Amino acid sequence: MAIDTKELMKQVGRLRVLTNRLVDQQLTGAYHAVFKGQGIEFDEVREYAFGDDVRSIDWNVTARMGHPYIKRFSEERELTVIFLVDISGSQCFGSGTRSKAETAAELTCLLALSAIKNQDNIGLILFSDRIEKCIPPRKGRTAAMRLVREVLAAEETPHGTDIAGALRFLTSVQKRRAVVFLISDFLDNNYDKALRVASRKHDLICCPIRDPREVELPDVGLIEIENAETGELMLVDTRSASLRAHFAQQASAEQETLNRLFTRNKMDRLDLSTAQPVIDEVRRLFRRRQVRSKNG
Repeated sequence: MAIDTKELMKQVGRLRVLTNRLVDQQLTGAYHAVFKGQGIEFDEVREYAFGDDVRSIDWNVTARMGHPYIKRFSEERELTVIFLVDISGSQCFGSGTRSKAETAAELTCLLALSAIKNQDNIGLILFSDRIEKCIPPRKGRTAAMRLVREVLAAEETPHGTDIAGALRFLTSVQKRRAVVFLISDFLDNNYDKALRVASRKHDLICCPIRDPREVELPDVGLIEIENAETGELMLVDTRSASLRAHFAQQASAEQETLNRLFTRNKMDRLDLSTAQPVIDEVRRLFRRRQVRSKNG
């Protein structure tokens, strides 16, 4: 375990206090509006009234009662929400007060609490270059807090990343359509096809996490950089303006490649930064989905 139990529970407690308030004050209702049920289910029959769709007539009940009755349907509200969370070595990085793993845990907590307030099932798949843990969907606050504990406890898993493998595992174990939040820094290659397949089967929302120091290299002299997933060490002279410019250009190119991938596959995204509040991006995602829903 990356942190001891006492510290872990303190972190979970802080997250619970923070996210409970945000869910109650800012997300209640919005979550229900943007994440619809899986379809409609039978509710009841009632007597036919002028203007009702004749296609809804229940002919069996009509025959028994001697006058027309129609079937009524309601939204099948219950959803399954899966958090597919990257816990590879690079997730432990953070140049400020939060690491990428802690940012992922905060997002998981916020969305999990929103889901359970709507009586939805929530599940978790933790992955690196392998499937580290799979928690089947369950309801309730206890289930939500367990998910958060698992994400935080796995903060320093020293492995690489296999997004394609995680998505293939998801599609193999989750047969019914689900809302899936893929939370990762996306430092991986060759997952385009798996992403496309998963997005056709599920409501897949990609949540890329970035730290400011992964976008812009500061001028702090000679520094030793370690690749968290391979352990490779490199001495870098950040005083070089050309090096800093090359670093920024490469980061920008990688971001643009990711943008094109999401756009090409018409995927929702939720961009996260270790330096910015998670709730702001969640609200933006909800607003986008609400607008799209209204516009058909």
